[in-house]
Formats: sequence, structure tokens, C-alpha cells
Amino acid sequence: MFYCFIVTAAWLVWHVIFRIEVIGKENLPKNGKGFVMASNHISALDPVFVVIARYWGKRMLIMAKEELFHVNPIFSWMFRNVGVFGIERGKGDTEAVDNAIEKVKKGQGLFLFPEGTRSKTGELGKIKSGAFVIASAAGVDMIPCRIIYRHGTMRLFSRVRVCFGTPIPAEQLYLGEHKSATKLRECKQLLLSAWEELYEQNKFE
Repeated sequence: MFYCFIVTAAWLVWHVIFRIEVIGKENLPKNGKGFVMASNHISALDPVFVVIARYWGKRMLIMAKEELFHVNPIFSWMFRNVGVFGIERGKGDTEAVDNAIEKVKKGQGLFLFPEGTRSKTGELGKIKSGAFVIASAAGVDMIPCRIIYRHGTMRLFSRVRVCFGTPIPAEQLYLGEHKSATKLRECKQLLLSAWEELYEQNKFE
């Protein structure tokens, strides 16, 4: 109930403050199967925009840096109740990753930022491996998501486009038993190409 309330309230507020456009919603899964949604990252508000753009469906898991849960106990409580879970970056937090894999296998969606941090310029950063490891282990598709701000970065009352691309099939994301480095590079390039295509098709003129 809290999740439904907070998403609906955010939808109303954010559509007043920002002019949000959603593109490619038909690419979101409707069969109840788990997925990994991989987005570029520009603003701290990006997760809110993506959840609002998707709006309805089974609550997604949202991977975030563990530090967010040590800022304020009220925020920590809210984060946990809307599906956010923390991961300790750079420390090989295998327990959190394994838990995410099991939940995705059981039909839950996982939303994360493969770049691992925000881009101050709006340009794409280096893609990390975690999203592909999870998608491969869970045997699910990856949905490319590109967030495009009218002015390149987030500004109040600016237009925002949240674009969902054609899913990358699970078969193309399988890294093999030994997580082939060559295959991992190919997977990263698939996502990067999808992001670039979404930008070229939907950028502001």
C-alpha cells in the first residue's frame, strides 16, 4: 500500500514540476518474468523518473549505494519500503548480488545504473559488469533505459524523456560458466549501442 501511495503521489508532483515524456513503454515486460533494467545516470532524481515512467506493475528492486542508508533513518525506511536495497561499492558485496539474482529469477525486476555513478556532464561513463553478471546468472532479458534531459542535465521545470529500448535477449547476455571477459565486453557494447540509439532517436532538437 505504501508503495502504491508513494508512486501515485510522486507521479502527480513530478508531472507538475517536470514535463515527463515516456517513450517505448511497449518494451516493458508484461509476462511476469524477471528482468534487469539498465539506465544511464545523470541526476539523483533519475530513479524517481524511471519508476514514474513505468508507473504500474510489480514493484522493482532498485540497487543503490549503501551510503544512502546512512544519511537519515526516515529516508532509509522509505527507501526500503519502495524496493531500494544497498550495495557496498568496490567491496565485492556478493550477498546483496546473490539475493538480487534469486529475486529476479523468481520474477522481480531489477533497476540499476551500470555506470555506477552520476555523470556531471550528461555524457555516458564507463559501464561496469554487475548488471550483466546478474542478468546472466538469472537468465533474464535486459531492458535498456535512456534518460534524456532537455538541457543535458537536470533543471527544475525542464522537459525529461525516459526512453525504454527493445530488450536485449537473455541468450545474448549469457556469460558462460567462467564469465568470459570477451563476452562481457560484447554485452557492454550491446547496452552502449542501445543507449546511443535511444538518444539519437529521442534527443531534444
